[in-house]
Amino acid sequence: MKRPSIAEIEKNLTAITDELHPYILELEKDSRIGVQKSLNKWRKLREEEQFLKAKFHEMTQYERKFWFQGYQLIAGVDEVGRGPLAGPVMAAAVILPDNFYLPGIDDSKKLSEKKREEYAEIIKREAVSVSIAQIQADEIDEINIYEATKKAMKSAIASLHIQPDFLLIDAMPLMTPYPSESIIKGDAQSISIAAASIVAKTTRDKLMKEISLSYPEYGFEHNMGYGTKEHLQAIKKYGITPYHRKSFSPIKEIYMPNLFS
Repeated sequence: MKRPSIAEIEKNLTAITDELHPYILELEKDSRIGVQKSLNKWRKLREEEQFLKAKFHEMTQYERKFWFQGYQLIAGVDEVGRGPLAGPVMAAAVILPDNFYLPGIDDSKKLSEKKREEYAEIIKREAVSVSIAQIQADEIDEINIYEATKKAMKSAIASLHIQPDFLLIDAMPLMTPYPSESIIKGDAQSISIAAASIVAKTTRDKLMKEISLSYPEYGFEHNMGYGTKEHLQAIKKYGITPYHRKSFSPIKEIYMPNLFS
């Protein structure tokens, strides 16, 4: 009887999840090196799937806690862009359904750009409600970045087309009409906050890439407005744009030395 090819074996393995499946036990007896490599590859993939499944479950701890208390529409809230020298501060609010499952979801900073974009599309497609708000550089200069961040978060919450009944907020304490819990490093501990983190990050990155088309000298498509060496050199050579925050160092020392002294 002709033995199956490695390609056939790998195709068959995609449908199997049980380590004790008869097909797995049969492959263990196959002495071909290629078969054993395929089997080891399958086991590594299963291990990674189990790890991501366990991590996802762990990241639902806050959602499960408040679902148990009777809350149904839990919005995760997060922001991105507090530190850059240019561009807006962006906030997102996301309400996920209770059957949402996306193994691998995490703090947006821990994900590759490709994975963030992939996850953002899934989140926006499956979420009960998603909202995004931003505060521009001139207003950041006027009210300071802390107040601007709070305003962006509150605006994102208020713009949800379905009102939440509970908020999970990344670090920032907010006064809102809704009961809430502020969680330090919440984007790594709550799927709802992680989802908001991913949506805010991908939206802001897209915007900075669009701005870079008008101001290519600053490398916004790479640095997203952060103070990289390339960016600082461009500021010294070309000055600042309408998207730069005049209240941030080193811009304020260079261009507004008296106003902020």
